[in-house]
Amino acid sequence: MRIGELASRAGVSVRSIRYYEEQGLLTSTRSPSGQRHYTEAEVERVALIQRLYTAGLSSRTIIELLPCIDAPSEENSDSALARMELERERLSTHIADLVRTRNTLDALMATARAHRDRDRDQERERERERLRAAAGG
Repeated sequence: MRIGELASRAGVSVRSIRYYEEQGLLTSTRSPSGQRHYTEAEVERVALIQRLYTAGLSSRTIIELLPCIDAPSEENSDSALARMELERERLSTHIADLVRTRNTLDALMATARAHRDRDRDQERERERERLRAAAGG
């Protein structure tokens, strides 16, 4: 299949396919006129690469994991497991940072709401006082 069909079927842009190939994540054969051609297997590979990118892995990290997929062996599996453990730790740290940031935002939002509500209550009280004064009371 040609690059446009692969991109469409995998749900990515043609630019992404070209980038994956530049990074060594994907290979193609070339027609005599230089057009890229891909096999059916590349649809799932591109989807996997996209999932790994979405999870926050870099192309360098993905390249380190692909031998475990392309040529499973004890050595490749051990290497991939070690790399995945590092990535998992990195992601866990990032998640913890995001949770702290969200908690800080929650606290700021609570403070802002309390301030807003206090200001509204004070404004309502001032309005009541003005109405009482205007009514002579």
